[in-house]
Amino acid sequence: MNADALRALYAYHFALHQRLWDCIDHLTDEQFVAPVEYSIGSVRNHMVHLASVEQRWLARVAETPLPDRLRYEDFPTRAAARAKWDEVEAHFKSFLIGLTDDDLERTVTYSISRRAEPVTSAVWEILIHVINHGTDHRAQVLPILHRAGAPTLEQDFMVYLWEQTSS
Repeated sequence: MNADALRALYAYHFALHQRLWDCIDHLTDEQFVAPVEYSIGSVRNHMVHLASVEQRWLARVAETPLPDRLRYEDFPTRAAARAKWDEVEAHFKSFLIGLTDDDLERTVTYSISRRAEPVTSAVWEILIHVINHGTDHRAQVLPILHRAGAPTLEQDFMVYLWEQTSS
């Protein structure tokens, strides 16, 4: 793994999130917050969860103070949640610009609620986890969007790459 390869994966990650937001824009604010009996619930909950988790992982790898988890109810509309997502994405992109191959091998020690002892991970492991986590939640949101009548998207990495080379 090198920093340029990771930046390419994040270009995919952010592009697919932007496309997902384009699909979410077809929902009403009521549909956006409507309860769903799966995983963490509404489309809003998924998107706020993603923003929350990504800003917390970014703080760990950037060695900045860990922000509190975002609260779903603080984002009652698509616009409010989208603004927070855009802010988190901008911070992440700024971090990635200066990322070096050596940075990827640095380790970070942090606490998680699932384990009594602190955990240590390489920066590259954390950054790959963030991409994988985003893919998982996009996959959970897509059928919710489909059931609500909103458009959906294909999120395969290879399809994204093919689109990049054909445009």
